Amino acid sequence: QVRLVESGGGLVQPGGSLKLSCAASGRISVIYDMRWYRQAPGKQRELVAAIGSDGTIIYADSVKDRSTIARNNAENTLYLQMNSLKPEDTAVYYCCFHLRAVDVMFRRDYWGQGTQVTVSS
Repeated sequence: QVRLVESGGGLVQPGGSLKLSCAASGRISVIYDMRWYRQAPGKQRELVAAIGSDGTIIYADSVKDRSTIARNNAENTLYLQMNSLKPEDTAVYYCCFHLRAVDVMFRRDYWGQGTQVTVSS
């Protein structure tokens, strides 16, 4: 069984920084793209950043120039460094890996449980 666990969330003051991590465990064959999403209260879940297996990266306009996504393939881990945080960055952040598990024919998305990020003074 594949499991994703996020860490690194918390309370941070406006202008501060935070680094989120997401580690996958279990019988994993191949990880394709890795993504960060967030969902603020009363809003739809939105894509924050994504990194493909070839290193291609995309960012949402709202976090571009303030964030860096990175992956460690050897450790099946995804990171998101966020700087100059704003109150509007407050949300639950979820990681999502598109992967194929061992002995499973089809690849699909696997989600973490989410980590709360609160930006407030």
